[in-house]
Amino acid sequence: MKNSENILQNVIVFEGLDGAGTTTQANLLAQKYRNSGSSVLLTCEPTNSEIGKLIRQILRGDIKITPRSLAFLFAADRDNHLYNLVDGIVSAAEKGGIVVSDRYFFSSLAYQSIDAPYSEVEIINSLFPFPEIVIYIDTPPDVCIDRIANREIRDDFETLEFQEKVYNLYEKAFCKMSNKTHLIRFDGTLNIAVLEREIFSAVSQIISIASP
Repeated sequence: MKNSENILQNVIVFEGLDGAGTTTQANLLAQKYRNSGSSVLLTCEPTNSEIGKLIRQILRGDIKITPRSLAFLFAADRDNHLYNLVDGIVSAAEKGGIVVSDRYFFSSLAYQSIDAPYSEVEIINSLFPFPEIVIYIDTPPDVCIDRIANREIRDDFETLEFQEKVYNLYEKAFCKMSNKTHLIRFDGTLNIAVLEREIFSAVSQIISIASP
């Protein structure tokens, strides 16, 4: 991808299947850094912007659009997520803060390319910079489906067959990872507290905690 030489320093991205625990672990890591005195922006994709809210409606099946249009919407949401001067990722990182994001363009490559051509989704996202760290919580699809079985609100893609495809596409996306980005894999079947400690131990060796 053309973005391979552009790296966002101090930006940590969590990736994984639905039910892998990305949201839980992103929150825990952000709190660890905050407790150390670091300035932290905890964020997610889709964002809470109007574009992000529209995407969530589409994912719930409330609105129907083409797969390619959805990929463009995710890219528009991501562009604003990165470059919004008020609360954007780039602005926060440039000010010396640590950014922890629950999902980034790797999710688009894994999810949107199931119904749209992978090459098109890759091109749409090719201008976005890589983060310094990608944390991939590697959790078997059947385990993830069991975890989300009791959710009151389910998205259209939360089926075992779909998640198995996503699992394979993540590997395809990671094959083109920039060699300047740290891809760190963790066992998503671990106890939450154990996984939290392992993640913080690994990440803090790359992005140190604030000095006293």
